[in-house]
Amino acid sequence: MHQPSRRSALVGLGLGAASVFSGAASASAAPKPRPGKTTTPSPAPAPAHPLRFGLTNLGGPLASRELDSAASLAGEKPVLIQFFKDFQQAPPVSELDAVVARGATPILTWEPWAAGAGVSQPAYSLAAIAAGAHDGYLRSWGSALASWGKPVMLRFAHEMNGDWYPWSEAVNGNSSGDYVLAWRHVHDVLVAQGATNVRWLWAINAGGPVDIAGLYPGSGYVDVLGIDGYNWGTVGSSWGSTWTPAIGVFGRWLDALRALAPGKEIVVTETACTELGGSKADWIRDAVAYLDAQPDVTGLVWFNLNKETDWRFNSSSSAATAFTTALSARE
Repeated sequence: MHQPSRRSALVGLGLGAASVFSGAASASAAPKPRPGKTTTPSPAPAPAHPLRFGLTNLGGPLASRELDSAASLAGEKPVLIQFFKDFQQAPPVSELDAVVARGATPILTWEPWAAGAGVSQPAYSLAAIAAGAHDGYLRSWGSALASWGKPVMLRFAHEMNGDWYPWSEAVNGNSSGDYVLAWRHVHDVLVAQGATNVRWLWAINAGGPVDIAGLYPGSGYVDVLGIDGYNWGTVGSSWGSTWTPAIGVFGRWLDALRALAPGKEIVVTETACTELGGSKADWIRDAVAYLDAQPDVTGLVWFNLNKETDWRFNSSSSAATAFTTALSARE
């Protein structure tokens, strides 16, 4: 979760969206071909309606009381639960089990870095990943996910079109085409371990400065498209943020995803709204209705944290009421 124009402030502090969890060249150039056998994942299921409600919470899947409280406030249980792990952490089998025990599908955001250590991390350059520097670690994850065996959406190296993570082609010594090579390599290593239960979720930022066209690994390597987008309101008045309706946050980026990968299912993998600069209750009602009207958008994951601002859907009583009403109004 980042706003591009805030990059210097956040990176200077060593902050990334996942830092609260992990203790918990132009990209338009054609990607370099990668030799070797590729695999074709199972077709994505038909988009489900109503729009699925998902949640990212502070404590993650093991924070049962927190998730129960959010479900009670929302008027329904989230059926998508997202959490974050970096390349320092073991396969989170207990957390995956906790998600499934709640009747939900896990979205596991897997970040190739030491979380919070800044964008200059040569050990985690895209070229190093593609060259096999982390293959032992990748194989351990692939084997664990294969043994676990249940469906999981794996959101690897998200917001790659920004410049605030070391897997961006704009930083860390990376070059155009490197992201696709790294993604395909990670995909193939996990598949070789039998992790065919993984659905690969490729998620952009609605505002990143790098062209997404050269970052797409190809339909044989991606099952689900994702997008992260926020209404920052006047939180970042120093860098020019303004109150932005949902169509302004997502519209052109959804069109770009559809043009890049026609027919793919789309999940809004992170979204939220501040209270500063307008009516959060109105924004929530409009955003849920807008996304529910998109036939290929099958999920909305709310970033339910008090971080740069109070993003939680229950940051005020009016926002909480609007959220519950908006969910119940889905068609």
